[in-house]
Amino acid sequence: MLNQQKYLVNLTIPAPLNPDFQPAALLNRRYLVSATEPLVIALEGEAGRITRFKTAVRPTPDDETLRYIERTVKFLLWARGGWRLYLGGPAAACKRIRVRKFDTEMMSTSYGKKFETIVTTPAKVPANKEIQIPAVGHLKGNRIGFDLGASDYKVSAVIDGNVVFTEEMPWDPKTQSNPEYHYHHISSALHRAAAHLPRVDAIGGSSAGIIVNNEIRAASLLRAIPKKLHPQAAGVFKRIAKEWGVPLVVMNDGDVTALAGALSLGKKGMLGIAMGSSEAAGFINKDGRILGWLNELAFAPVDYNPDAAKDEWSGDRGIGSLYFSQQAVNKLLPAARIKIPKEMGLPERLKEVQALMAKGDSRAARIYETIGVYLGYSIPHYAAFYDFENVLILGRVTTGKGGDIVVEKARQVLRADFPALAARIRLHVPDEKSRRIGQAVAAASLPSLKK
Repeated sequence: MLNQQKYLVNLTIPAPLNPDFQPAALLNRRYLVSATEPLVIALEGEAGRITRFKTAVRPTPDDETLRYIERTVKFLLWARGGWRLYLGGPAAACKRIRVRKFDTEMMSTSYGKKFETIVTTPAKVPANKEIQIPAVGHLKGNRIGFDLGASDYKVSAVIDGNVVFTEEMPWDPKTQSNPEYHYHHISSALHRAAAHLPRVDAIGGSSAGIIVNNEIRAASLLRAIPKKLHPQAAGVFKRIAKEWGVPLVVMNDGDVTALAGALSLGKKGMLGIAMGSSEAAGFINKDGRILGWLNELAFAPVDYNPDAAKDEWSGDRGIGSLYFSQQAVNKLLPAARIKIPKEMGLPERLKEVQALMAKGDSRAARIYETIGVYLGYSIPHYAAFYDFENVLILGRVTTGKGGDIVVEKARQVLRADFPALAARIRLHVPDEKSRRIGQAVAAASLPSLKK
C-alpha cells in the first residue's frame, strides 16, 4: 500500500463538492521537479504505427515513481492506443509496472494482437511513426451525418454545408443483446434524414468507442452483445454502406468533435472534449492532421486520489468518464443534496439538474462549478500529452447556463495556477444548437465524394 499522505496537494481553487480532488497535473508537476533519469514510453498500434512520449523519473523505484509511471502509461494507452508497450528507462522501476487487465484486454481487442510489454533503454525505444490524416471537411453534395451516444443518437441532413433537417432520439444500446437493435435505429434514422434530401451522396458517422476501418472494435454501445454476435454488431457500418451504395466514413466521436471545432472556428491545434453520456475527446494537431490516436480520455486518469470514485466498467479510479459526463453530474448529486428518484436514468437526472439550474438553484450551480474545477486542472494534464492551443467543449452536459459556469470556472483555475497556459490556450464553446448536434453535422463532412 502506497503512502498516500505525501501525495496530497492543496488547490488554489478547490472543487466545491469534491474537496478531496487531487489533480494529476499538480501532483505530476511536483514530482517532476526531482526527476532526473530519462524515460521514453512508446506504443505500437495498427500498421506499425509508433507513438513516443518522453519524460523523466527518479532513479529509484519509490512509491511516487511507480505511481507516476503507471498512471502515465495508463493515460498514454487510452490517449494514443497500442498493443505493444515499450518502457525505456530505469529497469528497477520499469520492470515493476503492471498494466491493468481491463486495459490490456481492451487494447488486444482493439488491435487484434496480444498485449505485451518490453522493458529496454531509452536509446532502444523505436522511433516515431505516426499516421497523418488530413482533417478536411467535405461540404459539397447531399449528405447525412449521424452521432451515436450511449443515451441518444442524432442525425442531420446537409445540403452543401447547410443543415436542412436534424433529429435527436433516445435509445438504450448498452443493454441490448441483439445487434439488430443497433442496426434498426441507425438505418431508420438515415431514412428519415434522406426524406429531406433530393438524393444521398455520402454518409458520415460519429460514434462512441474505438472505430478502426469503419468497424467498432470496442465500445460501451455493444457491452450487452454476446461474444458470438460481436462481429455482426461491429460490422453494422459496413452493412449500411453496402445497402446505400455511397461513400461512408465513421470516426470516433471525439475526433469528430475536434473536426467540428476546426471547421467552425477555422483553427488547428484543437482538442475537442464532448461531455455526454461519457467523455469523448479528439485531437487535430497544429498541421491540421488527425494522428490515428484512440483519444479515449474517458479511461484516462485525471484524479490521483486513491479514494476517488471507481468506474463500474473498468474498475479504475479517478478516470475522465466520472469527471466530464452525465456520470459526473450523477456522482455529485449526493454532495449537492439534490434528491432524484432512483429509477431515473442518467439523461433524465441531468435534465432535472438543468431545470434546477435554469431556476437559479445554487445546489445545481455547485455541480457545474465542481466540473469546471475538474476541467481547469485537467486541461494542463492533457496539455502534457497533446500539443494544442484551442479546446472545444460541447456535449449535453454543457447545455444551458451550467455549461457557461463550467467554462468560466475552468478559466479561473488556469489563470490562478497555470498562467502561462492560460495565456496560450483558448477555450471555445459553440452556440447552443451546435453544442447538441454539432458532431452529427461535422460527421456528414467526413466522406469525400466519388469522382
